Amino acid sequence: MALCAFPFTGSLSKGLTGTHWLNGSGLLPHPCCKKNHQVRKSSNGVHASLSERGEYFSQKPPTPLLDTINYPIHMKNLSTKELKQLADELRSDVIFNVSKTGGHLGSSLGVIELTVALHFVFNTPQDRILWDVGHQVIVSYPHKILTGRRDKMPTLRQTNGLSGFTKRSESDYDCFGTGHSSTTISAGLGMAVGRDLKGRSNNVVAVIGDGAMTAGQAYEAMNNAGYLDSDMIVILNDNKQVSLPTANLDGPTAPVGALSSALSRLQSNRPLRELREVAKGVTKQIGGPMHELAAKVDEYARGLISGSGSTFFEELGLYYIGPVDGHNLDDLTAILNEVKSTKTTGPVLIHVITEKGRGYPYAEKAADKYHGVTKFDPATGKQFKSSAPTQSYTTYFAEALIAEAESDKDIVAIHAAMGGGTGLNLFQRRFPTRCFDVGIAEQHAVTFAAGLACEGIKPFCAIYSSFLQRAYDQVVHDVDLQKLPVRFAMDRAGLVGADGPTHCGAFDVTYMACLPNMVVMAPSDEAELFHMVATAAAIDDRPSCFRFPRGNGVGIELPKGNKGIPIEIGKGRVLIEGERVALLGYGTAVQSCMAAAALLEPHGIRLTVADARFCKPLDHDLIRSLAKSHQVLITVEEGSIGGFGSHVAQFMALDGLLDGNLKWRPLVLPDRYIDHGSPIDQQMEAGLTPSHIAATVCNILGKAREALEIMS
Repeated sequence: MALCAFPFTGSLSKGLTGTHWLNGSGLLPHPCCKKNHQVRKSSNGVHASLSERGEYFSQKPPTPLLDTINYPIHMKNLSTKELKQLADELRSDVIFNVSKTGGHLGSSLGVIELTVALHFVFNTPQDRILWDVGHQVIVSYPHKILTGRRDKMPTLRQTNGLSGFTKRSESDYDCFGTGHSSTTISAGLGMAVGRDLKGRSNNVVAVIGDGAMTAGQAYEAMNNAGYLDSDMIVILNDNKQVSLPTANLDGPTAPVGALSSALSRLQSNRPLRELREVAKGVTKQIGGPMHELAAKVDEYARGLISGSGSTFFEELGLYYIGPVDGHNLDDLTAILNEVKSTKTTGPVLIHVITEKGRGYPYAEKAADKYHGVTKFDPATGKQFKSSAPTQSYTTYFAEALIAEAESDKDIVAIHAAMGGGTGLNLFQRRFPTRCFDVGIAEQHAVTFAAGLACEGIKPFCAIYSSFLQRAYDQVVHDVDLQKLPVRFAMDRAGLVGADGPTHCGAFDVTYMACLPNMVVMAPSDEAELFHMVATAAAIDDRPSCFRFPRGNGVGIELPKGNKGIPIEIGKGRVLIEGERVALLGYGTAVQSCMAAAALLEPHGIRLTVADARFCKPLDHDLIRSLAKSHQVLITVEEGSIGGFGSHVAQFMALDGLLDGNLKWRPLVLPDRYIDHGSPIDQQMEAGLTPSHIAATVCNILGKAREALEIMS
């Protein structure tokens, strides 16, 4: 590698070696952490009074400098002092915007200075900046504000509003769309090589968090980057949040994996950092033989020494710089400018230390660092969480699994850095030695579960439907092909509202039900979910899966003691006996079928409503009965083409049930991605509301007027 060690002295070493600068006790006092009635005086003389009710402003402070910044080009002539003021104003702007919409707050607050520095040093959008997701970067809301979208921030994550993630169709400054983690080094490398092939000279910067670095793709990309040796910059945003901080109900747990320990050693190695600075100073004065000593000190100061005498990252071919204080704009701009201007060949990794929730007292003190928040009061930090008469399906799943594990010591739970998101933080509290957080590593999670199953353990692998896509080969090759009894609990199935298409669980029925050995089921309500957890626990000769949605239960009475009763495999049920038209629903779409039946009753149309329960194996007897006793059969599901309805059609075609007068219609998600928005708006766009189902029935029966009445 041609790049030599960068001589960053002075403010860099001071920023890094201050006592406890990261653990909270030595942070620079935030202006809002003083007593109430204090007055904050900014660098330009603007005053803003603090709230009398809490530790932060009740009214949004003035942002005179930020008001002049519409795009990054407007930052180019700012002094370092003005950049610091801009960062302060940007932080308050993010806090007040997210307080009105909800969203990922803590991670955005942690990268304020980094975002300012990147847009100050680099010439976007010609220079490419890729923002990874994970539990550190998520998406940089500050990036959106600085790139022409500040006026649209009130629409964040709402119907027809800004996406919660970077999105290529939203802005030229979003050079790569993200929603799932650990992709930016791969994509950035592709852009760097594409640039070289086109003979261009722009910079490529991939920002990735330490949590996202637990995924294998990041290492595959770094390995390839080191081999190809194309110029690119990787910024490792390290805030010790490898797993979601909600993973443990009793407070944050130690980060997952050996990488976290290694990064922590790098952060805390104060003597080596100081020795490095001293050695470089001596080298400047003496030169000659001291270069070898300085080079060795430099190498040790960059940590992770291997047996061959090279650092871990440099083993992969990346020149390592750090750790760097990610909240020190002097250091960040100096280093980024130096790396940008150095004529070299090859990838560089800059290790930046940040604090999640930085600058907002309530986020800094909270165990979850306000990772994801609902609407809240900026002055008090109080979140306005709506109360509901029922709990979430996620919580019901956890309670059902705990009940099964109480009576079966072989049951264990696995998640991929999503203890809070999957509800397994509840399981972990009850069974701390039987719950495994593997980091953001879905592929490993699935094959790890397969290995457990080989030893007679009963693993429940709880992964969001859209995240399980990342481990599909492992599901096929390591589990289904070997007929290993791994149980997949697929949360966030179907439409997911504000998180949009990146997190939409549209495809799980299609990609799981095509596997020969997989049992595929979906509960129509929370009581059925308890029964299906019990069913999965009882299936011990093949793999199984069940899906359930984001959102709350419908209020059905739960099994006694939360202990479900195993369902006969491949058996559905009829909920309402009607005539002429039968609705065969799968999963929570059954609830919409029931509501559609209620809508049609005043019109003199009595529907049959059946709950399929299983997509694989299908209830052949139930389908035959419905097909032979009705003129119309409509399958309804909140999933993609190729799912439950396709399996029903395949069976009916082979069984000759479509050879007569039966009219069959499938209602599925449309063959396109549905953008983020409110759940009801997404249901309307998908055409899967009870009104849409009822109108479909009317149209098939030739009752167009009734269909119009229902839709209006």
